[in-house]
Order: sequence, then structure tokens, then C-alpha cells
Amino acid sequence: MIDHLITERSRDLGGGFVVGRVLPFAQRRMVGPFIFFDHMGPVDFPAGIPKSLDVRPHPHIGLSTVTYLLSGEIMHRDSVGSELAIRPGEVNWMTAGSGITHSERLEKARAKGDLIHGIQAWVALPDGQEEVDPAFAHYGAGDLPMITDKGLSMRLIAGRAFGKQSVKTHSPMFYAHAEITAGTTLELPSDYSERAAYVVTGAVDTEGQTIASGSMAVFSSGGVAPVLTARENSTVMILGGEPVGQRFIDWNFVSSSKERIEQAKADYVSGRLKLPDIDNQEFTPLPEPRA
Repeated sequence: MIDHLITERSRDLGGGFVVGRVLPFAQRRMVGPFIFFDHMGPVDFPAGIPKSLDVRPHPHIGLSTVTYLLSGEIMHRDSVGSELAIRPGEVNWMTAGSGITHSERLEKARAKGDLIHGIQAWVALPDGQEEVDPAFAHYGAGDLPMITDKGLSMRLIAGRAFGKQSVKTHSPMFYAHAEITAGTTLELPSDYSERAAYVVTGAVDTEGQTIASGSMAVFSSGGVAPVLTARENSTVMILGGEPVGQRFIDWNFVSSSKERIEQAKADYVSGRLKLPDIDNQEFTPLPEPRA
């Protein structure tokens, strides 16, 4: 059964770069360890866009960010010394752990113009691993397993599913990008207690309901594995895993402890969470407390 049907809501990341926010949602904060899910674009940026559209250096704790592009290029720089552009079909997996800062800049778009389209997800780290050392890993498209069948082409972005292992994760989970032709069915993995499907483009039917583009279906735990049937050629992200327990989210910080989040705020304001050495001339201020 479908527990929740979530439609993305527009959010401005700053400077006019608008995304579709799916998770967290008031009635459903997480799916497995996934605590944040943003649909970026598609937006066709002309050459000469202002730097205000960049995501300036900002901090994270207690999570891994997972960036995956369908189109375009984004330049990543972080406080552990990484500097790398991500392109379609690749994965940037950044583990914040005890604390990291990073920037995401639209340098190609500014120079030449670019069509940006992709997903950024956050995966909460499990108990006992929230304070691991910060790290960054990049995986090329050729590093990620492909599952193909008649009418189906699917890249396993992370975790274990469909008999294959992709990017290793800190807790049991799966995350995949599926291209499904009209009339083709896809059964989600049955060995995870929490599962969801987000339709990027097109539309799919499941359990008598149509899931349109820009919507995520979150399925009930247990029972028969959900089956998706494409009404038209569709791009779908499927995801899920095992719960990691209650997590608090405040701005870019995720933790099982509210006190730890307050400490992270103080660390960032004081400079103890340093900016990337190769991108430290500007930063994203800590938001003002809400009334």
C-alpha cells in the first residue's frame, strides 16, 4: 500500500536557484536513512549567469550527501581537499560525519551555459557512526552496476539490490535510477522495510494509483513488494532501506542529538568548522533563528 504521496515543493537555495523539495515532509520525515531529497531542475542556464546562483561554502554534520546528475555539470569543493566536477551518471558521495564544509558551483553554466538536472539526497548516518571522520568519494558512471531488461535500464547508485552491490553505505539501503519504457513494469526490492519511488519525468501506475512527475510514493512496510508500471516513458528514482532511528534536522545539520546540532552551529560561527582551503573567500551565513 501507499502510505504517503508527496508532491515536491519549491525551495530557493539562494540567489534564485529553485529546487523541488520532497523530503523531509511534515507527515513523513524519512524513508529508511534518507532524510532529504531535492529535485534540481531541469533548468537551462544561459552563459553569464551570476555567481549568486552558486551554492556557497556551507557546513554539514551527521550525514552523507549523495549528488547524482541527469544533465549538466557541478563543481564540488570541500574542506577535506576535494575538488571535482560531477557529470551525468556519476556519484559524489560526501560523508560529513563530525563536520565538513563544501561548495557546489555552476562554473560550466557560467562560462558556456548548461542544462542542470539532477537529485541531491541526504542519508542520515546510523548510531555509532554519526561522528565518523569526514570524507569524500567520487564514482564514475562505469563504476556503478547496471541492470537491464526489455524496456528497462537501471543504474544502481548505492547500496545493495537486484543481486548487485554498488557504493558501500553505512547502513542497509538501496538507491537506483531507472529508465522505464511505456508498459514496462519494475518491482522494487522486497528485502527492505521502507521503500519509495520518485517520478522525475513521465508517470507510473502502482496499486491502482498514478504517480505523476514531481511526486514520491512512500510504501507501507512489509507485505508484497511494490510494482511500478510506466504509463509512458519515465525516469524514476527508487530508494529505501532500514530506519536509523529518530534524527533531528536543522538547516544543514542532522543528528540524533539537538545539543550536538547547537554545538555544530557554534563551531561554524566560530570558524572551528573551517571552509575549504580552495574556496574560502565567501560562505553561507548561519540562518537567523526563526521566531
